[in-house]
Amino acid sequence: MPTAVAPSSHNDLVSVFGRQVAYKWVVAAVYVSALFLDILDTTIVNVAIPTLGRELNTDNAEWVVLGYTLSLAVWIPTSGWLGDRFGTKRTFLFALAAFTVGSGLCGVAQTIDQLIAFRVLQGVGGGMLTPVGIAMLFRAFPPAERAKASTVVMVPTLIAPALGPVLGGFITTNFDWRWIFLVNVPIALVALWFGHRHLREHREPSARGFDIPGFVLSGASLALIVYALSEGPRAGWTSNVVVLTGLGGVVCGVLTVIVELHVANPMLELRLLRNRMFRLCNTVGFFSIASFLGVTFVMPLYLQLIRGMDPLQSGLTTFPQAIGVMASSFIAGSLYGRIGPRRLMAGGFFSAGLAISLYTGLTVDTNLWLIRGLMLLRGFCMGFAFVPMQAASYSTIDPSQNGRASSLFSTQRQVGVSFGVAIMASVLAAHMSLSQPVSPEGLESALTGVHLAFAIAVGFAMLAAFFALFIRDDDAKATMAARRGGRPPCPRRGGGGGGPVRSVVSCVGCPPARRPPRRGWGGGGRAGGGGGGGGGGGVLRRAAGRWGRSRRCLRLGWPAGGGGGGGDLPLFGAGSALGGPPPRPVLPPSWNT
Repeated sequence: MPTAVAPSSHNDLVSVFGRQVAYKWVVAAVYVSALFLDILDTTIVNVAIPTLGRELNTDNAEWVVLGYTLSLAVWIPTSGWLGDRFGTKRTFLFALAAFTVGSGLCGVAQTIDQLIAFRVLQGVGGGMLTPVGIAMLFRAFPPAERAKASTVVMVPTLIAPALGPVLGGFITTNFDWRWIFLVNVPIALVALWFGHRHLREHREPSARGFDIPGFVLSGASLALIVYALSEGPRAGWTSNVVVLTGLGGVVCGVLTVIVELHVANPMLELRLLRNRMFRLCNTVGFFSIASFLGVTFVMPLYLQLIRGMDPLQSGLTTFPQAIGVMASSFIAGSLYGRIGPRRLMAGGFFSAGLAISLYTGLTVDTNLWLIRGLMLLRGFCMGFAFVPMQAASYSTIDPSQNGRASSLFSTQRQVGVSFGVAIMASVLAAHMSLSQPVSPEGLESALTGVHLAFAIAVGFAMLAAFFALFIRDDDAKATMAARRGGRPPCPRRGGGGGGPVRSVVSCVGCPPARRPPRRGWGGGGRAGGGGGGGGGGGVLRRAAGRWGRSRRCLRLGWPAGGGGGGGDLPLFGAGSALGGPPPRPVLPPSWNT
């Protein structure tokens, strides 16, 4: 008798507006919405800094960005523990609510001090959204579908930085600056309602007491290092404030490592870095994000301060990069299982480095369509590498550690962004002003600084490609299983899937002339053997050859066809122990005509 295959918990369905939707896509929808708003808000505000300075009559408008960044740095390390201890749903919705309230308060702020304080509140939510959200996402998607999940994550991660300057320039040019914050509120409220209604709670029993020393030291370390990297280009790397905060951050970082490796339940689970795949992906991620967002920082300065564009024109010029990333992300997701993360990552970052090297030839008269084409090319190359990096990072991490692993990965990402931007901003600051248009006399020096900054971005991309070469595809086999034959093939398409297969995928809904014959059996087969593509092996005679090409399939629970010859299963085969033709299976009613 055929047996039904029990559905996986990863394919659980929930009712959304009267329709049955896989739960994993519900998680993806909520996470993508929240992450998109978080990243978009950062890039929109960057464009509006000059306007904020004028409107609020202050010279400290950069603290609107810096206050948010420092708040992120404090709360990113603790987010993994909070999600494990209090539940990922509760923590994620709290983070999204804090971000939403902070956005609304920023939109009604009357002074620069109020605006900075409300941005810190925004950062409390923003710092927890990504680590907790990625842990939820990777628990909802099975390892074999991590490439698909990573493709989903690429949408907000790479589209928002490109869309932010365009939307920010449009809002600050045509509307009041307050709308750069208020635009978040209605979208975030919808995401809050949807998440509260449909997300499921998950707690880890292993999460125990709060690690106060780890929280203080890790938060202080990351905040001080990020502050030093942010202020270095502006105040000078030898200034007292930069030297003291930088050294303080390093000291706190060393103490964090010592403390966290000697406590049973640390805030930052640094022992996860002993995992080879996770360690290498973090290293690759550090240099890749430094290159990617470093160029995203330098290119608008070149377009606005050297070419004289406004923020909207600059954003539209760099936007093709997002199109390239989108296109290649979907291709990389389909190639991941066959090619593996090592070659995709190394090839993608190496190609991106070559693409960025072309930027070192930009002049004041370079055709804008050429620049748009180069941005498209760079984004296309980067997309091939980002998807496998995200998919493979957690491939050998125990699911119970996903929350802690995402905190580490987000911490690395935050430091990488600050490091890349700080290095390139320092090079630019040595050759030009970062806030005033370049004069004709300083044009040559400014172009030299831009070329050097792009050269550094090339170096970061090449370092990412180099470390990607040490990744072993075998370590990521759990995330590649579905693409390497673990899924039973449809017999209409022929070919074997290989590997243990418990059921054959048979198609229904065909025209009568293309339905399978009632008689005639293959020459033998072994349940779990090769797929039932041509030849003598198979459940039904010529199963893969003449059943048509219907796209609607039904898993019937029959033993899979073998590759021919006598099988060792006493059913379905010329060498059957039954000594005669096999019993007829019960066909779907639509076939009994």
